[in-house]
Amino acid sequence: MNFQFNTIILKEVESHLSKKFGEDVKIYTSDSLGGGCINHASKIETSAGTFFLKWNGNCMADMFLREAESLEELRKAAAGKLAVPEVFAAKEVGVSPGFLVLEYLEPGYDSGNSDQILGRGLATIHQYSAEKFGFYHDNYCGSTPQDNSEKTNWAEFFRDNRLGFLLQLIQKERPLPEGEMQVYEQLLNKIPELIPTNSVPALIHGDLWSGNYMNTTSGPALIDPASYYADREMEMGIMTMFGGFSQRFYSAYNEVHPLPSEWPERNMLYQLYHILNHYYLFGGGYRSRALQIAKSYL
Repeated sequence: MNFQFNTIILKEVESHLSKKFGEDVKIYTSDSLGGGCINHASKIETSAGTFFLKWNGNCMADMFLREAESLEELRKAAAGKLAVPEVFAAKEVGVSPGFLVLEYLEPGYDSGNSDQILGRGLATIHQYSAEKFGFYHDNYCGSTPQDNSEKTNWAEFFRDNRLGFLLQLIQKERPLPEGEMQVYEQLLNKIPELIPTNSVPALIHGDLWSGNYMNTTSGPALIDPASYYADREMEMGIMTMFGGFSQRFYSAYNEVHPLPSEWPERNMLYQLYHILNHYYLFGGGYRSRALQIAKSYL
C-alpha cells in the first residue's frame, strides 16, 4: 500500500471512529498483520484504544458491510459463551477502499480446554433461530457470492440457493461438461428425499474451518464469517472438509445441543457445497471430488 493510499484509508477510519465514539479519534500507529489471503490487515493504536483494521479496494463493494452483519449476528447469538470481535466501523468499496474496524483480540494459546469452549459456544450459536432460512442480505463465502433470499423449506434453500446457485456461477467461470451437469441436475431433483423435513433455521458461521477461528487471551474466537440461517448440519460440512476439530469439540457441542445420530450420513452432501466452491475459486482436483460425492447420493 503506497503512502497516499495509506493516508486516505487511515483518515477515513479516524472519521468513522470519531462518529462511533462521539469524539475526535486519532490513529497513532498502524502495524501490518499477516495471515489473510484476500484482504490487507493492520493493528491500529488510536486515542480510543486498539483495533483490528482490514481493508481492500479490489473486492465486492459491500463485502465488509456484509461481514459486519454476520459478526454482529454471531455476537448476539454467542451471548458471551464464545468470543466474537465487536464491529466498530464498516465502509463499502468506492473511490477509496472499503474497510472493517473490529475489536482487537490479543492472540493467545490453547489453554487446554479451548476445544470444549468452542464446542459449547458453537452449540449455543446454533440454538439461535429465525423464522426462515437465509439472511438479511446476500453475502460472501470467501469471495464467492451467496444467495440468501429467504425460504421456509430447508431442502429448497439448500437445493436452489446453495448448490443450484453455485453451479450457475461455475458454468459462467469454469463450465462443466454436459454429462457432469446432468449428474448434478439429478442430484438437485433428489435433494428433498435426502434431507429431513423437520430442519430448524439455525444461525451458522458459514465458513468455519480451522483458519477462521483463533485462540485469543479471551478464549477461542470466531472470525471471517459467512453467516446465514441454515440447518446446523450445514456447518459441519466445511468443518469436516479439512479436519482440525477434535473429538473433545464434538463431545462438548453435543452436551449443549446434541446432533442427530444420522448426521454423518448427510455430511458429504453438505460438504459438496464447499468442494464445489473450491473448484469455482481454484479449479483443479476439487472437480472430480465433487462429482464423486454427487454420484454417491444418486
